[in-house]
Amino acid sequence: MPECLNEPSRDKLLNLYNQLSSEYGSQAWWPAETPFEVIIGAILVQSTAWRNVVKAIGNLRDAGLLTPPKLAAISQSQLEELVRPSGYFRVKAKKLRAFLTHLEIHHGYRLDSLFAAEVFALRKELLSIYGIGNETADSIILYAAEKPIFVIDSYTQRLLSRLGWIAGKYDYEKLQAIFMQALPHDVRLFNEFHALIDRHSSRVCRKTPHCHVCALRSECPYNGETAEVVFSPR
Repeated sequence: MPECLNEPSRDKLLNLYNQLSSEYGSQAWWPAETPFEVIIGAILVQSTAWRNVVKAIGNLRDAGLLTPPKLAAISQSQLEELVRPSGYFRVKAKKLRAFLTHLEIHHGYRLDSLFAAEVFALRKELLSIYGIGNETADSIILYAAEKPIFVIDSYTQRLLSRLGWIAGKYDYEKLQAIFMQALPHDVRLFNEFHALIDRHSSRVCRKTPHCHVCALRSECPYNGETAEVVFSPR
């Protein structure tokens, strides 16, 4: 489990948020037209880049299948072919089918019925579905249901570790608690904060970091482990 070396306070976390927001602006994440499209994206993005998910969702949109009943009506082989660009397409088609089956049996394909539960009851229900783990469930809750829960990923671990706030192995729930216990439970704040961390960590605080273009470099103990600058962070 990660060890909190320098437990971030509410003020420290909000300062991080404000610095990233000033650097990158509003992220307007998740890029989707409907809550159902968010759910599809959250399942398909597992173990792949978002650009591949965009191609798969484009296939589903072109086929007119971006509603639960329509997507559930096609064969598994058709579903597999449509989501092929997202990688691991047979497994991901199986995960989508599991979600659709659950939604049909328990909610008559109605997302408003699914989303009527309070946050942690909804989380428990989503985690009971094949193929939905912590990050996917929380992405659905935050971005599709628009309920306040903080989404964690490996980018969060890397950034907090380099800032000297945590050490040790990745532990989803421990990292999530850092944000959930310190910050107001506000959907927009959680939405933007997670998106900003991902933006910063994918472009600047990478595995090989670009420290000398980093907005946090003056206070980050990792500063100095730099690589050649090959882009603008904006």
